[in-house]
Amino acid sequence: MNYQLQCIECRALYDPDEIIYTCPSCGGLLEVIYDLSAIDFRKTDECRSVWKYKALLPVNIKPVTIREGGTPLYHIERLGEGMEVREIFVKHEGLNPTGSFKDRGMTVGVTKAIELGMKTVACASTGNTSASLATYAAKAGIPAVVLLPGGKVALGKIAQALIHGAKVLNIRGNFDEALRLVREVCDEYGFYLLNSINPFRLEGQKTIAFEIADELGWEVPDRVILPVGNAGNISAIYKGFKELKELGVTDAIPKMTGIQAEGSRPVVDAIDRGLAEIVPEANPETIATAIRIGDPVNAAKALRAIRESGGLAISVSDDEIISAQRDLASVEGIGVEPASATSVAGLRKLVAEGLIDADERIVCITTGNILKDPTEVVDVCAKPLEVDADIDAVRRAVFG
Repeated sequence: MNYQLQCIECRALYDPDEIIYTCPSCGGLLEVIYDLSAIDFRKTDECRSVWKYKALLPVNIKPVTIREGGTPLYHIERLGEGMEVREIFVKHEGLNPTGSFKDRGMTVGVTKAIELGMKTVACASTGNTSASLATYAAKAGIPAVVLLPGGKVALGKIAQALIHGAKVLNIRGNFDEALRLVREVCDEYGFYLLNSINPFRLEGQKTIAFEIADELGWEVPDRVILPVGNAGNISAIYKGFKELKELGVTDAIPKMTGIQAEGSRPVVDAIDRGLAEIVPEANPETIATAIRIGDPVNAAKALRAIRESGGLAISVSDDEIISAQRDLASVEGIGVEPASATSVAGLRKLVAEGLIDADERIVCITTGNILKDPTEVVDVCAKPLEVDADIDAVRRAVFG
């Protein structure tokens, strides 16, 4: 075994077979650290997927997989017209099996649960985590329990959790309350917690960094822009790029740039004010339900990723999110849920404010598929026209 768990605060080390999610000594977040000198990380022509990079994943058994990863990296040209930026790419994580980036974490997290002998997995969720957990638990043949903030989760995501057999509980509270409660449930009943506070889950998500570098010929973009909700993804991707550099595979780390919604921006506020910790937002609100989180559990890791990489954090309005969502679909043919579009909305704002250099190569991460939240799409788009069933009526409707 060439890896351990380490606290990011007090640096204490722990055996990876211990069932712990935070540091028993100081309460800090944990991360998986490797003896990189023992890692044989090879560049191969194998198809891109999470498990292509198994040399840097902390499991030793056959993975629970439904072929996650290998998502496309689109070169965006039409949408980038008018932006004085060298190159813009979109890494569309909404084309994972369940429609979100969470599949990368769940293939590793559920596999680790099996390796550790755990019998039930659980999470709190704004929707995508529950859908992914339910799917991978079904594949592994173990029960899943998910807690959702009642009335705050898109119907498409609830449907996924239900059809895959999870025990779904709607609580009278927000996501942050659901997360506190599920942690208590896991402690009391011995369920395996697979929110992003679990360091093994984030190991799967860091493969986004590996795929970006792989697809760019093992070069690194100047900047990666992505939505920030519970703040696990930005820290995971940063960790992936950092490991590639430490291994000598690449020679740089991109500027990690996090985008939050104006109604839910604790990480942005901490960066703006130079704070060491976030001040939680008690009542987060945004149309981007996947990032409607006021007290992100991985905030400390996210702040570190942004600051160490020389990145930025800004917020965008719901109107800016919806505009970016529409344009991604109508101009580039990329359908994403609202939270995903915050990366492109953020890019536009950064360019408008002169915060991005013209020679930058940029990758925006879109995290979830448009079908995750079809109700929102119907609400913000023009309604279908009703016409009689004859050619003249169709002609009038189309041409006026």
